[in-house]
Amino acid sequence: MSEQRLPSVAAVICTRGDRAELLREAVDSIVHQDYAGPITIMVVFDRAVPDESLTELGDGPTREVRVMLSDRPPGSSACRNAGILATESDLVGFCDDDDSWLPGKLTAQVAELVRRPEAGSVACGAVTIHDGWTSECVWDKPEITFSDLLRSRVKEASPSSFVVRRELLLGSVGMFSEEIPGGFAEDYEILLRMAGHSPVVYVRQVGVQVRVQGRTSHFTGNWAVIAEALEWLLAEYPAFSGVRRGYARLAGQIALSKGMLGERRESLRWASRAFRASPLEIRSYVVAAMALHAVSRSWVLARLAAAGATS
Repeated sequence: MSEQRLPSVAAVICTRGDRAELLREAVDSIVHQDYAGPITIMVVFDRAVPDESLTELGDGPTREVRVMLSDRPPGSSACRNAGILATESDLVGFCDDDDSWLPGKLTAQVAELVRRPEAGSVACGAVTIHDGWTSECVWDKPEITFSDLLRSRVKEASPSSFVVRRELLLGSVGMFSEEIPGGFAEDYEILLRMAGHSPVVYVRQVGVQVRVQGRTSHFTGNWAVIAEALEWLLAEYPAFSGVRRGYARLAGQIALSKGMLGERRESLRWASRAFRASPLEIRSYVVAAMALHAVSRSWVLARLAAAGATS
């Protein structure tokens, strides 16, 4: 990255084409960033016809909007990877098609990466729009470590806030995993890899707007995929077994997913593992209550929806 110029940035937005109005807002929010360097917005359509009219949202040679059809297998990981490979830039950022970047976001993050040449990536805080109310989510430390991520998903680092050195995505860190079953938690998995390689610095300000109002995750109710992906994650990252709270969290999610599938024996087995790792893991108790018919699956679904969670 040259010190004589501002780094070029590619912003990758993946879409299935089913959120047209919000997608345009996402693109527009990046086009109008106050960042003085060049930004290319790459909108990648996953199994949907590209909307060529989005290119009209560009604003001169330093704010180009491109659209393309993903040439890789279906799914968010492969779609993001298609966008990474289709652009040339010093840095790559990401934004979901129903999120948006807030003013000043990119300028602050690039400044942090320039100041910290040993860091490979940067995240920032977000404001989340719920039904009728909003909440801010900001990490209270200057960086996110691998140990932090073993203990917690670190929800303060939304994938729509990630900005990564492109050379790392094409080299030592690698792109988004296309091996993780169904692509569930692929953003968490790459965050683990990034933090394991070099510091993930954190700009402690709100830079992203995340919508959950009226939003249904593509994984909502897909319990088999969620359980399989989390079991894959535990197998790929054996370090979780040495962090009791972190292991209990994932085991509890697997237990809940198995319970929602009606796999009573398997759900109780995973709930037992979660409880033994940490009695504080609430999902253990929820699974036990489901097994005793003290709570219904619909009750669990309602609680998850209220929390904006998938498992």
